[in-house]
Order: sequence, then structure tokens, then C-alpha cells
Amino acid sequence: MSTLYGIDREIHHKIQSKYSIDHEQQARAWIENVVGEPLPSDDFQESLKDGVMLCKLIDKLAPGQAKYKVSKIPFMQMENIACFLSGAERLGVPKYDLFQTVDLYEKKNMTQVVDTIFSLSRHAYKAGACSTFLGPKLADKHEVSFSEETLNASKGMFNTYQYGYNKGANQSGIVFGGRREISQ
Repeated sequence: MSTLYGIDREIHHKIQSKYSIDHEQQARAWIENVVGEPLPSDDFQESLKDGVMLCKLIDKLAPGQAKYKVSKIPFMQMENIACFLSGAERLGVPKYDLFQTVDLYEKKNMTQVVDTIFSLSRHAYKAGACSTFLGPKLADKHEVSFSEETLNASKGMFNTYQYGYNKGANQSGIVFGGRREISQ
């Protein structure tokens, strides 16, 4: 990684300060559990950098969704990462939860990489693709339906009091811009 200066350095330090080793270890254990094999390196970023383990993960969660190539060529490795990201999106992970390829490949924002894995685990669990998830459970959508009678009854509830037109309320005694006298 090249030397950073100015605001880039400050941003990098702020991102690094949010990184959680505990979350990394949980993500590592979850990936190894789902894929059924250990990550190839003790360095989390190095293990995922070529995208192969990520594609294997997507393939376990949604069979046939991830095609990857084992290669030392950077372009091919980034293609594998992109394949993982599109597979994660197909499993329901929102775009705002996904990391960018450079976040992982150039180790720019590993916090976002771990957060993406947490989000993937929750969405895969909700879809029934795996039996465990990381972090808080996704909320279920709760839709409420009202009868026509209830809707009509509510129309009469809105009155002028809700709009601030309260009869009898006024601003008498309030002086704007005047001096306040303090008496003892």
C-alpha cells in the first residue's frame, strides 16, 4: 500500500479504527463452516483476495451462481470478487451493504468487507440457504391492513387541534425583542 497523506490518511485511520478483529474471526469461522474447508491463510485479506473462497461461499449458498477461475492474474482475481458481489446481491444483500472490489483487493476498507459477509449471512439465513447467521437477525416485514370501516372512521379524527389551531390558545403576554425585567 502506498503512503497516504492529508485527508486520505485521516480517512484511512478512521476506517482502520472501526475494524473489529472479533468480527473478522466470526466471519472467518462462518465462511469456513459454510464452505467446509479452512481459509488458505491466517491473513483474512490474503485468504479472500483472489475471490476463490468467496465464490465457493456463494456457490454453497446458491448452487450454480458463482463461476470462478483460480489464477494469479489480478484481473481474474478481481473478476472472481465481482462474481461474489453479484451473487450476494442475487441472494438479497442490498447494494449499500456490499463492499467495492478495491476495498478487498487493495485492503482499502476491510471493515466493509466483513460487514458484507455479516449481511450476506443474514440474507442467506432468511432465504433458507444456511443454518446460521452473523450479527442481528433481519427484521420481518409487518404489513397492516385496515378495514374500510376503520379507514372511514379515521377520516373524522383529524381536526384543527392537530394542525395547531387550538381555540383559546394565543400568544398574549409574549414580547418579541423586548427587554425582560427580572424582579426579586
